[in-house]
Amino acid sequence: MHSNVIREITPLTQSDCFTMFSRVKKKFDFPLHYHEEYELNLILNAKGAKRIVGDHIDLIDDLELVFIGPNQYHAWFTHQCTSEEITEITIQFHKDLFDDKLLKKNQLSFIRNMFERSQRGILFSKSTIQRLKPRIIALTQKSGFDSV
Repeated sequence: MHSNVIREITPLTQSDCFTMFSRVKKKFDFPLHYHEEYELNLILNAKGAKRIVGDHIDLIDDLELVFIGPNQYHAWFTHQCTSEEITEITIQFHKDLFDDKLLKKNQLSFIRNMFERSQRGILFSKSTIQRLKPRIIALTQKSGFDSV
């Protein structure tokens, strides 16, 4: 374990399906960290920012959607980003939200595979992001059963 990596204690409780944060900010200021939960991050207007997921470092474009598995180091840094309206939508959920028995069903093999691949981080394609972006943004306006 690297001493400069912080273990984040998320606000997600055992009574929650997931937790969501939606922020508009001028810079990325959360340090390299990890936590036990899965995390889906939609980042808008942050071209030139630097993303670190595990052992991979890259500059990002204006539109990014990343799925990160439990205990994977990750962070975004302002780096060369000049935007003062970075939008970040983060969804975190427990690794046991979906029962293993359910995920072993043939019809859910693609979800099981996605969870397995998330251990190294998944960067979604621009076309996938364009399809999912309105749904993720709409989700920030919902609560209770409507959000599930």
